[in-house]
Amino acid sequence: MYQWRKFEFFEEKYAAKCVVPDGEEDDDLATKKITCCSSGRGKVVTGFDDGNVCLFDRGLKFNYAFKPHASSVLFLQQLKQRNFLVTIGEDEQLSPQQSPLCLKVFDLDKMQPESSSMTSPDCVGILRIFTNQFPEAQITSFLVLEEVPPILLIAIGLDNGSIYCIKGDIARERISRFKLQVESHSDKTLSSINGLGFRVDGRSLQLFAVTPSSVSLFSLHDQPPRRQTLDQIGCDGHSVAMSDRSELMIGRPEAVYFYEVDGRGPCWAFEGEKKLLGWFRGYLLCVIADQRTRKHTFNIYDLKNRLIAHSASVKEVSHMLYEWGNIILIMSDKSALCIGEKDMESKLDMLFKKNLYTVAINLVQTQQADAAATAEVLRKYGDHLYSKQDYDEAMAQYIHTIGHLEPSYVIQKFLDAQRIYNLTNYLEKLHEKGLASKDHTTLLLNCYTKLKDVEKLNLFIKSDDSVGELKFDVETAIRVCRAANYHEHAMYVAKKAGRHEWYLKILLEDLDRYEEALEYISSLEASQAGMTIKEYGKILIEHKPVETIEILIRLCTEDGDKRGDSNGLYVSMLPSPVDFLSIFIHHPQSLMEFLEKYTNKIKDSPAQVEIHNTLLELYIANELNFPSMSQVNGGGDYLNGASAKAVTLNAESNGTTAGKKGSKEEKDRLVRREKGLRLLKSAWPAEAEHPLYDVDLAIILCEMNAFKDGLLYLYEKMKLYKEVIACYMQAHDHEGLIACCKKLGDSVKGGDPTLWADLLKYFGELGEDCSKEVKEVLTYIERDDILPPIIVLQTLSRNPCLTLSVIKDYIARKLEQESKMIEEDRQAIEKYQEDTLAMRKEIQDLRTNARIFQLSKCTACTFTLDLPAVHFMCMHSFHLRCLGDNEKECPECAPEYRSVLEMKRNLEQNSKDQDRFFHQIKNSKDGFSVIAEYFGKGIISKTSNGSTSDLRAAASSSNSGF
Repeated sequence: MYQWRKFEFFEEKYAAKCVVPDGEEDDDLATKKITCCSSGRGKVVTGFDDGNVCLFDRGLKFNYAFKPHASSVLFLQQLKQRNFLVTIGEDEQLSPQQSPLCLKVFDLDKMQPESSSMTSPDCVGILRIFTNQFPEAQITSFLVLEEVPPILLIAIGLDNGSIYCIKGDIARERISRFKLQVESHSDKTLSSINGLGFRVDGRSLQLFAVTPSSVSLFSLHDQPPRRQTLDQIGCDGHSVAMSDRSELMIGRPEAVYFYEVDGRGPCWAFEGEKKLLGWFRGYLLCVIADQRTRKHTFNIYDLKNRLIAHSASVKEVSHMLYEWGNIILIMSDKSALCIGEKDMESKLDMLFKKNLYTVAINLVQTQQADAAATAEVLRKYGDHLYSKQDYDEAMAQYIHTIGHLEPSYVIQKFLDAQRIYNLTNYLEKLHEKGLASKDHTTLLLNCYTKLKDVEKLNLFIKSDDSVGELKFDVETAIRVCRAANYHEHAMYVAKKAGRHEWYLKILLEDLDRYEEALEYISSLEASQAGMTIKEYGKILIEHKPVETIEILIRLCTEDGDKRGDSNGLYVSMLPSPVDFLSIFIHHPQSLMEFLEKYTNKIKDSPAQVEIHNTLLELYIANELNFPSMSQVNGGGDYLNGASAKAVTLNAESNGTTAGKKGSKEEKDRLVRREKGLRLLKSAWPAEAEHPLYDVDLAIILCEMNAFKDGLLYLYEKMKLYKEVIACYMQAHDHEGLIACCKKLGDSVKGGDPTLWADLLKYFGELGEDCSKEVKEVLTYIERDDILPPIIVLQTLSRNPCLTLSVIKDYIARKLEQESKMIEEDRQAIEKYQEDTLAMRKEIQDLRTNARIFQLSKCTACTFTLDLPAVHFMCMHSFHLRCLGDNEKECPECAPEYRSVLEMKRNLEQNSKDQDRFFHQIKNSKDGFSVIAEYFGKGIISKTSNGSTSDLRAAASSSNSGF
């Protein structure tokens, strides 16, 4: 130990005197000797041989004194948990059989004034130490352990090798006593208990006992307590103490020994008689007496760092205490010396001035300084080594500062090319601790590439211990490796980090390995595969169209053919083909193949409308160019307006295809149009109201690409018959036009007969000879009575190429028909007039002449008519009994009469329904006939003036007219 370095890590704070100040001092107190000392709870307590106890505050300023014992205070201890003071001293001997020694417990928080000059604390317990069962002996050591308050465990060591233990609540006299005995020895001086020490480990409680001839350990948790001899050599003096790790320390002339529960531990050899031992904040305190000079030296040892933290010559020390964060040495002459530890900054400054950086590092580490302080010491040590050009060792120190020292501070020192190895080492450690930034990763990889150290690059990139998250910025590593043409390393990082887009970017853009890229995409999950194909599908379609389409089909169907069409929920969860339309921007043929394969597998896709729209654009287009569809967010949401959709179509497909095409292209166009027509028909089932495609878009496509068959089908399906015949008119296809009208103009089959009128108007304005067609049209107009003859004449008169012979037969038949109708109407009028005259004559006869009833039988029962009888004007007669309660109307004629009244009421009600009246006029071929019918039924002529005026007003405001 004398070879250890000496430092002054401690300093003398102040010196004082443990005496009572002037004016308060007893006459004999100044001459008395201090027999015992203790400290705790901010106080230092001293006991004197005259029975007095003095208490001192911080700075050893006298507080007060009291006299707990009559003769002498032998031992005392200030408790930590409670402000209690336990003393052992001599009191007056009441009888020869009783020992004058007694134990007292004082509550220092409760004071009882005895006189004007003295203040005494409250004595809460007095206990006789020696009894008949515990015979008297000389007390050599004393120790109190605070268990759970108010329980105390007091150990009293005697000169005969016995230890009296008192446990319990002394204030309430609830105690138990037991005795421990070390090995007896013939020489009584070898059995004296010179030191005691408690060791608490959880629920385990043990007691060290030291005699001159042995070191024993008692296990107090065992019943009875079990003794274990740790050593056959003890110590003569009172140089016994406990460390903060519950180790027993014994000072002997040759060394200081440490004991644990299993025996002797380490020892620290140095010569000199150990007067006192102590332990303070990890330091070993020792007062050594030089046998030659008899001088005393107080040393403070740092056992971990193997240095002497303080050494000073002192007077004869009688007691050693620790309070207020300082060490207090009390001398035999009652003087006191207070020694305190310097702060860490002062100690480090002292070491830095001597360039003792290793000592400084060990010091901050052993004293558990914060990590920032440790890093600062390491930095200064590294700077010192760097200034001495010891770059390897300097870097070793800088590496220890990672996490606290800014990396740029170190990196800028080692940017020289000659120190690239040290810089690489530092950057590697920075990545291992997960503190590297993108710039650090870039710098480290550049170092590897500059050094061409493929082995270290492999170790950094493909390290097995980097499970989970990589210890560097992935994107930066990939970018640097790509730039340095380390493509395999970049691919490894991208694959391990799950950066599929980078992996494929390297495969496709740098290495042109398309098949491997397709295999990699196939191994990904559906969502990830879809994202990668969206990004790199254009390149793949250009070089590997067939394989790419297969992957897309597998991705969008995913066993859809096995699950069947009924599982619509599953299909809706799969990626939609519409999401991938953008990758076919320059490859419409591949797009058509992809969509055809998809529709063959999936029949009820949620995106079938968008798919059919795209296929129609591809099928109907004159040239197979990719349709520039209007899409939102890549999803195929087409514009709703027909004009907006027209803008999105290919500008090149305008009207008929310009120029002569090759036979192959023409054949391909015909095949595609056949597919388009099949799609138009199959995607619009007969029972469906709306098709599975955008009708407006389909019509625009057919019109712009002159696809007549598709256009005719759509118009006919939408019942736009006028647009259908307009197509034939535009093509001057007279035969087809008449055939179309025959098909669509038959009202029996739900057609529109007015098509014949449009057809007649077309021929009337044609300006060429179409006599044959006109005659055929007139046949159907005459058959269905579509137009009046006057309208037919006016229409055909506009065509100068038509002669009267075309309509001569038609006019003759119509005149003959009209004459016949006039004759029929004349005969009906005459009949109605004759009926009216007969009715008026009958009414007049009923009013003026009497009726003769000649019926002899009852009309109801056919029995002979007898009185009382009832005769009706309709010439029916009934027994009164046969009529029952209804005597006012004829049972035979009443139903017919009621029906006539009901009809009349209905007609009158209908006369008030103006909307129905005008609706019938509008939908009738001859509006005049409807008005005539209303007059003929007497509906209009017999209504009230108000109703008639309303009807006239409504009629005048109607847009339909008569």
